[in-house]
Amino acid sequence: MTKLAMFYRPLLSPFVCPRSAADFYPCRGYHFRIPELRRGLSVVAKSRNKELILGNPSVTVEKGKYSYDVETLINKLSSLPPRGSIARCLDTLKNKLSLSDFSSVFKEFAQRGDWQRSLRLFKYMQRQIWCKPNEHIYALVIGILGREGLLDKSAEIFDEMSAHSVPRTVLSYTSIVNAYGRNGQYETAIELLDRMKVERILPNILTYNTVINACARGGYPWEGLLNLFGDMRHEGVHPDLITYNTLLSACSTRGLVDEAHMVFRTMNDSGVLPDITTYRYLVETFGKSGKLEKVSESLREMEAAGNLPEAMSYNVLLEAYAGSGKINEAMNVFRQMQAAGCMPNAGTYGILLNLFGRHGRYDEVRELFLDMKVSNTEPNADSYNILIQVFGEGGYFKEVVTLFHDMVEENVEPNMETYEGLIHACGKGGLHEDAKKILHHMNDKGLTPTSKVYTGVIEAYGQAALYEEAVVAFNTMNEVGSSPTIETFNSLIHSFARGGLYKETESILSRMNELGVSKNRDSLNGVIEGYTQAGQFEDALQAYVDMEKMRCDPDEYTLEAVLSVYSFAGLVDECERQFTEIMELGIQPSVTCYCTMLAMVTNRGSTAHQVMGKMIKGDLDDSSNWQMVEYAFDKLSSEGCGFGIKFYNTVLEALWYMNQKERAARVLHEATKRGLYPELFRRNSYIWSVDVHRMWPGGACTAISVWLNDMHDLLTNGEEPPQLASVVVVRGMMEKNASSRDFPVAKAAYALLKDVSPPFLFPGWNKGRIICQKSQLKRLFSKTKSPTDDSESFRTRATNATNATSKRLNSELIAGGV
Repeated sequence: MTKLAMFYRPLLSPFVCPRSAADFYPCRGYHFRIPELRRGLSVVAKSRNKELILGNPSVTVEKGKYSYDVETLINKLSSLPPRGSIARCLDTLKNKLSLSDFSSVFKEFAQRGDWQRSLRLFKYMQRQIWCKPNEHIYALVIGILGREGLLDKSAEIFDEMSAHSVPRTVLSYTSIVNAYGRNGQYETAIELLDRMKVERILPNILTYNTVINACARGGYPWEGLLNLFGDMRHEGVHPDLITYNTLLSACSTRGLVDEAHMVFRTMNDSGVLPDITTYRYLVETFGKSGKLEKVSESLREMEAAGNLPEAMSYNVLLEAYAGSGKINEAMNVFRQMQAAGCMPNAGTYGILLNLFGRHGRYDEVRELFLDMKVSNTEPNADSYNILIQVFGEGGYFKEVVTLFHDMVEENVEPNMETYEGLIHACGKGGLHEDAKKILHHMNDKGLTPTSKVYTGVIEAYGQAALYEEAVVAFNTMNEVGSSPTIETFNSLIHSFARGGLYKETESILSRMNELGVSKNRDSLNGVIEGYTQAGQFEDALQAYVDMEKMRCDPDEYTLEAVLSVYSFAGLVDECERQFTEIMELGIQPSVTCYCTMLAMVTNRGSTAHQVMGKMIKGDLDDSSNWQMVEYAFDKLSSEGCGFGIKFYNTVLEALWYMNQKERAARVLHEATKRGLYPELFRRNSYIWSVDVHRMWPGGACTAISVWLNDMHDLLTNGEEPPQLASVVVVRGMMEKNASSRDFPVAKAAYALLKDVSPPFLFPGWNKGRIICQKSQLKRLFSKTKSPTDDSESFRTRATNATNATSKRLNSELIAGGV
């Protein structure tokens, strides 16, 4: 077989240069120039190595897709071994199949990428009379080989057409042009185009589109692309949408702004309507040069010409403005869209909802969503997913749950993304009851929760200090075959760490090692927090050292955790050095850092910093100014319960040790009002308890003081005392270990209770509780029942005791011990 005969150009011009008639025609004394053969096309385009596809009887065609005879042949060929006989497969089908039937067979193999069987069948047909291939079959085989990068074989098939008396038309030429064009051989594609013209075969739109696309992708000069574009129009071939989009794609890749505008105008003048791809290329082109307003101008030109663009065309421009955070420009496009009479769709509103949500403009998000419903634009699952994400990140966790109920009422079917976003918000906000209900809802629907869903459920339980429930959720996750991820383990670690349950944290790390799950920075941050809360300062610092050995760069949360270690341990110099290190690294210290350092910050650029500084100084105590504090707390709620507990712990720590007890109690009330420390106060006929195991010493003393005063008021008003009053200072494995009394929270709580009421003591059956029996409670509060005794005597004694405790603990901190 000869190779594909191609015209040889020693130096290919960057443009398609016209040839004179003398180059090609022997008339009028001219001599016919015989084109040189291009030999070794495999050197130009090496074919990809293809593994031989072995026969597999299990690969059968879908029943009813083709006629019975075609399906039979396909199945026989599919199960044929590499050296099996094609002729035997066709023995019973000889003279039953038409060339149209064979075309179906080749198309089926083309979909499978089975070029070997296609080529073997084609070679068999060439040797037969009853099924001799026509041009359509040749074009199909050339296309199959071209898609696999087998250009040498494609060229051989094309050259064989003359030898087999099969005339070449635009169909076969377009097929070989496409084979070379799709493999990046645009020079050869241009030569083939010229050859068509020499043979007086007029290229069609598909031929030109293939050549232009190959040239555009191959880096052919813009002037050359315009020459091809001009040639096709000159020859009466009208450019279509694909032609214009190909040129616009070249403009986008090369940053040709003016050229893109020119192509778009020509497109409109020709009556070719643009699609979403057109506008994407325009946005990419003008966006790179900072001239997105030109896209709006192009849309207005279409509006003026009576060709109203579809909503998706405006959406592309909206996405571009939204991606760069330009709210005003995006709203201008939205208004332009409405003014033109184009109805926004769910995608339009989704872009804007996400844009406003990212910038914290939640009122505008609500207004847009209401406008969406009023305008009869039905929200879909994607719309609700965006809202769930926006409000979840904004800290409006209850509103996220409300959105889900609204979604169900509107008969919008939630998808897995909905459930994942919903549970994530519940986990961040500590809404364990809602998370549990949503999980049951998924089970009722027959949906298997993903790892992300279970991670959110575990997070929700952990935020509420429901450790047993979190472990049950983790075990259930494994039972249903949903593998825990590093995020799942980290959620468990942080849940236990906030309560100082470092033994449980160590168990989780051991489980991770068994499963081959590597610790990351977030894991070690939780480990440091757990050791710190439990007063295991050396272990906390060792975890920090381990992080450096793992070449795991610390982040701002790591540095804050280490700062907390030094603060708890009373290492003032180390605190100062750590704080300075944070500043030198260019990290803006958080409110937590400043409160930990007891800094009176009033000018740090952040509103939260200023408000906290003024609140600690006492400048915002009156009711009108306190609203500023509440507003700052609301803003910080968006960070979730995990951050909230750490933040309030530091604020309460600062206030308590500055002897601002009433202000500390007020801040504690704000924390509980926002759903933090749900385990803090429990009361029934048998027991009254205060659970401070997740608090720092200052917060624990504040909570115990509030609890004692509330107990005093209840008993004074005739309430029957409980059988037991309990202060929970330690939970988990360490409840049975006497060393838990040395936890910072335990020491601070016991010191306070000892000064206020000696009857409180550690029981033998639980080292994580400080309790007082009913009989002792009666004696403790008996003085307040005497008419001659001042009703405030207990409060006075409690206040004096807390002041004495603060002084003693402060002196211990200065001395270097807790």
